Amino acid sequence: MNKNITIAIDGFSSTGKSTIAKLLAKKYNYIYVDTGAMYRAVTLYAKNNNLVSDNFLDATTLISKLDAISLSFKFNKNLGFAEMYLNGKNVEKEIRTLAISKLVSKVSEISEVRKKLVKEQQQMRKNNGVVMDGRDIGTVVFPDAELKLFMTASANKRATRRYKELLERGDEVKFDEILFNVQERDRIDSTRKDSPLIKADDAIEFDNSDMGITEQFNRICTLVEAKIAN
Repeated sequence: MNKNITIAIDGFSSTGKSTIAKLLAKKYNYIYVDTGAMYRAVTLYAKNNNLVSDNFLDATTLISKLDAISLSFKFNKNLGFAEMYLNGKNVEKEIRTLAISKLVSKVSEISEVRKKLVKEQQQMRKNNGVVMDGRDIGTVVFPDAELKLFMTASANKRATRRYKELLERGDEVKFDEILFNVQERDRIDSTRKDSPLIKADDAIEFDNSDMGITEQFNRICTLVEAKIAN
């Protein structure tokens, strides 16, 4: 198997998109791009510069500052995946907090932000095999991807996963708050005017409400290998 393909993984928050994408990238020696981390990093920049809060968004100023935002991924050998850097600083931990989760959909709605990041994402493919996960990979970033997956699960199951993940990190969180965040992100992501979260016509849907990572991974590998063989 020597053919490189593009694997686009879209879907709702906390459906395990990044986990599956990392496993696929490792197995097939592909580039992995976590586009959600890119939007989270821009959100962190906006938050740190007082441009966004729970009830406030200064989109005009943020748009004017986009050229000052430099994003990059650097591979961490110890962790086995690339971490997110914002203007040269490792922000991997900072972007994974609930505070950023609450704000990221607001920032992601801004068309100029999406255009900047989509352009950067498209440049990451080059001639290599790539696995990219996000909200609009199969519809906007790589509409020509050889394999498109759409991950979904019930809001309650996704909130439970996110709740456990944050508890393991030592964060103080409430389940109801997590569930509300999941549902609100679903609403914003699915109804925004620019590149809403929708399933591409040729995407394969995976409802993993009652499916473990191993079962998902094995099923998806079968799909990947069929595409590589064609």
